[in-house]
Amino acid sequence: MKFGEKLRIARIALNLSQIELGQKVGITERTIYKYEQEITSPKPDVLKKLAETLNVSVAYLLDDAETDKQKNTWQELFITNARNAYGSKGAREATAILSRTAALFAGGELNEDSKELFYQSLTEVYLESKAEAKSKFGARRRISPK
Repeated sequence: MKFGEKLRIARIALNLSQIELGQKVGITERTIYKYEQEITSPKPDVLKKLAETLNVSVAYLLDDAETDKQKNTWQELFITNARNAYGSKGAREATAILSRTAALFAGGELNEDSKELFYQSLTEVYLESKAEAKSKFGARRRISPK
């Protein structure tokens, strides 16, 4: 199934009109129509907002062969949380961590629930350790001269 059709089906499943979806995402009804007709494609930030609003993953929307609507949702959320908390450097670190840990699943021995639990734990550990490091080693207050 192609992007436009997935977008339309996900929108209808939530009982949203093109106008309502556009308002939630911050784009026009006409733009939603163009996406659904595959006249144009969304920019990455709009694509992310569409996926969040429709409760599907970006991977699902972009991959014509993907049928799992939640595919890579935790990974996307992990990167988003890292970006929100620590900027583009945090997003790059999170992406690097995910690419390094992908090798753990190469054998296919873990089921999807176990993988999701792993990514949830990884997210928590990463964000907690970054927050601890920031409080411990972050910018120190400057003492003004008397």
